[in-house]
Amino acid sequence: MEIRILGAHNVESANTRLTSVLVDGVLAVDAGALTSSLTFPEQEKVSSILLTHCHYDHVRDVAAIALNYTYFRKAIKVYAQASTLEALLNNILNNVIYPNFTERPSERPSLKFYPLELYKVTDVDGYNVIALPEKHAVPAVGYQITSKEGRSFFYSGDTGPGLSSCWAHISPQLLIIDVTMPNGLEEHAIPAGHLTPRLLGEELAHFKKVKGYLPPVVIIHLATLFEKQIGEEAKQLAKELGTKITLGHEGMKLRV
Repeated sequence: MEIRILGAHNVESANTRLTSVLVDGVLAVDAGALTSSLTFPEQEKVSSILLTHCHYDHVRDVAAIALNYTYFRKAIKVYAQASTLEALLNNILNNVIYPNFTERPSERPSLKFYPLELYKVTDVDGYNVIALPEKHAVPAVGYQITSKEGRSFFYSGDTGPGLSSCWAHISPQLLIIDVTMPNGLEEHAIPAGHLTPRLLGEELAHFKKVKGYLPPVVIIHLATLFEKQIGEEAKQLAKELGTKITLGHEGMKLRV
């Protein structure tokens, strides 16, 4: 299973993209950088999108890729909690900000929405996907995604402290986790529903206690202004825990 990080940051610039990853070229997880990172042929290969929550930097390119799919003359499937799908329809795909592509084109809508149930394993394009609730400013989930070969990773999306409630339900070979701010901004990170390296360390220590191992960790949703500091703190944390912790970056490819 190949994972390509399209966007690893919480802000966009000439060098950074909003949060999104792509699995084997066909399954997107969050949609902050689908159209800005992929060519038209690459976009056309994407069959499904998993959304963790409704914040703009995670859903923006659902609308953009939906328009492109009208030209591709096919539909793309979007999976998320019902509340996330509802927020998309009410606030973006509302025929004011952008067309409702679950109804347009009328003869063949370019979006198909599928609400997900928490804790239930769902087949999405041959991958086993389980959505687990997380603590954030809006309803949010993380996903464990498992290939037909049994290879799996866990993607947190945006999350604050409390990931330990997920660990009993998953056994991934890789963790892709939100760490937005450095330790010195913990008082701001917690109410916003994000992690710092120190808070991540607490979650990983609990993971090891529950599961008996620690997989490699890739950090995303980085605040660019603090990226160097986050990297230094993550490096120290990796030494303390005896595991590999890497900062994600745009174009990064991972194999599980």
